Amino acid sequence: MTQYTRTDILQEAKKLAEMLANTEEIDRFKQVESRLNENNKVQKLIQKIKTLQKQAVNFQAYEKREALKRIEEEIDRLQAEIDEIPIVQEFKETQIVVNDVLQLVSGTIAREVTNRVIESTGGDPLSGKTASGDKNEPGCDHH
Repeated sequence: MTQYTRTDILQEAKKLAEMLANTEEIDRFKQVESRLNENNKVQKLIQKIKTLQKQAVNFQAYEKREALKRIEEEIDRLQAEIDEIPIVQEFKETQIVVNDVLQLVSGTIAREVTNRVIESTGGDPLSGKTASGDKNEPGCDHH
């Protein structure tokens, strides 16, 4: 059986990251993000929110609760307005897709490591037990 060092594994992880960075899902994410950054309406609203957030910090420091409450309500209103813009919705959807792909990859790696540990100790991957009968081997997240 081949032994790998942490450096070997990190090199392979970088290769995997390179592959993932060049998937259809990531390409779509980059395109949508670029369109989002070029959208004047979105950028103006973001700037308004940033300005209001700075004011909110000042009001908080001087304990001006009523003014702070009004600012926070305006920030919420602007955030809701941003969320209604189609490109923002599209961006959030692409973020979810990318996150799903990353979770699928990390879940697959964790599951495969667990199965290899179980098999190498003479256990049964289907039961999740090593030959000694222990459950919850390293990397295992099921009970």
